[in-house]
Amino acid sequence: MRKAQLNIGLVLVGLVILAGVLSLLWTPYDPIRVTSNRLLPPGWPHLLGTDGMGIDIASRLLIGARYCLIVGVISVGVAAVVGVPLGMLAGMRGGWLDELTMRVADIVYAFPALLLAMLLAAAFGASTGTAMAAIGIATIPAFARIARAGTLQVVASDFVLAAKAAGTSRWGIAARHVFPNIAPLVGVQASVGFAMAILAEAALSYLGLGTPRPTPTWGAMLRDAQDVWYTQPVQALWPGLSIALAVLGFNLLGDGMRDVLDPRLREVK
Repeated sequence: MRKAQLNIGLVLVGLVILAGVLSLLWTPYDPIRVTSNRLLPPGWPHLLGTDGMGIDIASRLLIGARYCLIVGVISVGVAAVVGVPLGMLAGMRGGWLDELTMRVADIVYAFPALLLAMLLAAAFGASTGTAMAAIGIATIPAFARIARAGTLQVVASDFVLAAKAAGTSRWGIAARHVFPNIAPLVGVQASVGFAMAILAEAALSYLGLGTPRPTPTWGAMLRDAQDVWYTQPVQALWPGLSIALAVLGFNLLGDGMRDVLDPRLREVK
């Protein structure tokens, strides 16, 4: 069952990545060109139909996958680059620094990505950068907490105590012992954080706080489909299904990685 979860997650994530890479090389039609072929049903030559502006839905989905990956990679990368060192530092130093770091993380955690995006959009305008910054900042506490918890376990182990007795510096212990042992935890959190970033980006685009028009994103496609929901509900099906499958894929991938990398779970029959 665990391997099945991991395999399904890999397949779904692979499809999202494939769609994003394919959009760099080819799309069936121009994803921003308005035509007179409005609200065509799925068929040939528009396999998924067209939207209210006559734009091919399949082409928009491919471009949406690209921006979904860009926002996810950069926001999760920023959160990991900032949160993991902070968590490791707090776990290794302890004392007032640990307390201060965790309390600041709690304060940041209290501000969801949507609220941060609204504040940043009011100050700098709605854009892809605004969405990435909001999602990245909101995700830092999760990485800091995971890194701190893993660091506390590692520094209490016998091999770290032996390294300290041998005169290994704090930076050497962090680089040689702490980070390699918490890297699997960070990887699992990155996969889960990617799923959250996809949802947050879709929500921000739906509200007009993310990537501006005419660039197509899955959240913006849902917003456009709202106008024809009662007459053409299939318009909302494709972007909604894309978001759901992408989020499911990264969540299953994270769960599968946790089951494979955690030896305590491997021992459970």
